[in-house]
Amino acid sequence: MENELFDYSPITERPRIEWPDGKRVAFYVGLNIEHFLLDRPSTSIWPGTSDLVPDALNYGWRDYGTRVGIWRTIRTLDRYGIKPSVLLNSEVVHHYPQIIQAGLDRDWTWLAHGRTNSILHADLTESEERAVLTEIVETIESATGTRPQGWMGPGLTETLNTPKLLAELGLRYVLDWTNDDQPYALNVPGVLSVPYAIELNDLAIFGKPTTGPEFVRMVRDQYEQLNSESEQSGRVMALALHPFVIGQPFRAKYLAEALAFLAEQPDIWLTTSDEIAEHYRRTVLATD
Repeated sequence: MENELFDYSPITERPRIEWPDGKRVAFYVGLNIEHFLLDRPSTSIWPGTSDLVPDALNYGWRDYGTRVGIWRTIRTLDRYGIKPSVLLNSEVVHHYPQIIQAGLDRDWTWLAHGRTNSILHADLTESEERAVLTEIVETIESATGTRPQGWMGPGLTETLNTPKLLAELGLRYVLDWTNDDQPYALNVPGVLSVPYAIELNDLAIFGKPTTGPEFVRMVRDQYEQLNSESEQSGRVMALALHPFVIGQPFRAKYLAEALAFLAEQPDIWLTTSDEIAEHYRRTVLATD
């Protein structure tokens, strides 16, 4: 099957992106706030028990994020004035209202992230998917007071109809296609792809024997390389976080070190995925 969702576009042959106030790198935190089902295998730290019901080991590891890790992570984000782009399972609304309230108090940006990360967004007919997406979007809108503008599927999953159906619901961008350092337009009217991080992502990084100082070094290296390249055109840097990973006590100081480094960079725009998409749409697509 040929890909008709988007066209090939080398980064060397595009209109120049200029971020606000002459900044060169647009940075956002993608904060995954998720709900997991007790009777479904999901993201696991040790696969040996992942098919058990209940899987106390892995379920408990994930559950640490909403009970403890999120609050530790919030304090660090607050310290450096970073408002995350929250990738929100709609089931979070029903199970963890205190987290929703914390985000409302801080004016977080909310993206739709499926119902639960225990079920991938796949194997749906168009009519089934339309109903599922409508319920997800309306649940998040009802709880947060704002309709989400962005989508990332559980496990970065979509169907071939997802962008079209999201556009029908008023959503304007997706994060699932992690193939670029800049936003770009999909071949679906009104829908963009915005960069997300599959490697600069705590699940990927700490799923290997990576130390805290190595994590900080990766963040610095990512920023420095993108900043160097942005002399020609602005770049996007995303840092993907999961509270059950980055929220572990022994990692907290390294997240703080990484964010402290970024917050002091003169060429960085500390922003959200919503603002990146809107700025690109207004300044690049409108003049293209």
